Amino acid sequence: MEQNEATATARFVRIAPRKVKLVMDAIRGKYVHEALDLLKFTPNHAAAEIAKVISSATANASNNHGIESEYMKVVRCWVDGGPTMKRVRARAQGRAYRILKRTSHITVVVEGAEAPTTTRPREAAIKNKRREPLRAPLKTPILAVAPVDETAPVEETIPMEAATVTETPQEATPVDANVAPESGAPAETPAPEQETKAE
Repeated sequence: MEQNEATATARFVRIAPRKVKLVMDAIRGKYVHEALDLLKFTPNHAAAEIAKVISSATANASNNHGIESEYMKVVRCWVDGGPTMKRVRARAQGRAYRILKRTSHITVVVEGAEAPTTTRPREAAIKNKRREPLRAPLKTPILAVAPVDETAPVEETIPMEAATVTETPQEATPVDANVAPESGAPAETPAPEQETKAE
């Protein structure tokens, strides 16, 4: 262990190591004040035990090792399995099932660190990264309209003479008097010719 590091261990904690590891993965590498704030609002029984170990490691760093630093950082933390207590639970038809009550050994190592920067390097890189536009650029460029020169003389356009259209008379088609038209109206019978008497 380096000179600027301090450690603390809590042994025989009545919590399974698997449950403790879930919380320790969330605080590894964080500053002590950030880790304590996170553990304060973590709904897990192991959070309170880990917070006690972190506070003890911070006190060991200042009192026992003489590490004077306003900011402490959790550099390493791990959990080991302790002894398991065997118990028995009565079940149906005279059977007995085994209950395993596991324990854990929690270890936390802290060291003095510099004050945290206002913005993290990764956040600054993301902020300065140029974002591409949401809409893809147009494939065909838009043609620019040439400006109109108002000083240039305007050419007068002569209207074209209207073309003369000659209509050709259509031949009349003979109509059969006995055939009814398509509209369904009855055919008109021709009037009988009147004989003119010569005087």
